[in-house]
Amino acid sequence: QVQLVESGGGLVQAGGSLRLSCAASGRTFSGYVLGWFRQAPGKEREFVAAIRWSYINTSYADSVKGRFTISRDNAKNTVYLQMNSLRPEDTGVYYCAARISGYSDYENLKRYNYWGQGTQVTVSS
Repeated sequence: QVQLVESGGGLVQAGGSLRLSCAASGRTFSGYVLGWFRQAPGKEREFVAAIRWSYINTSYADSVKGRFTISRDNAKNTVYLQMNSLRPEDTGVYYCAARISGYSDYENLKRYNYWGQGTQVTVSS
């Protein structure tokens, strides 16, 4: 059974940094895409970033390009999201998700089969 467990969220001032981690277990993830999504209060869940497990392909939402970096450690079965220059609008619950690769629409949350419970990120102004 696939499990995704996020950690690393917290409260940070605008301009600060956080690193989120997603520990993945339950299967071999080669051939998968791991993504990060976020949901602010009263808003829909939105795509943040994604990475292919076996290749270097990454994808980012325009709103985070140049500030966030997604990476993985295959030996630890962990995906990271380094978030720099945080803004109040980055506040929300951040979710890790996994899906089989084969489609290039990484931002499409409907294609993701597995989700973590989320970790709260709050950026104060």
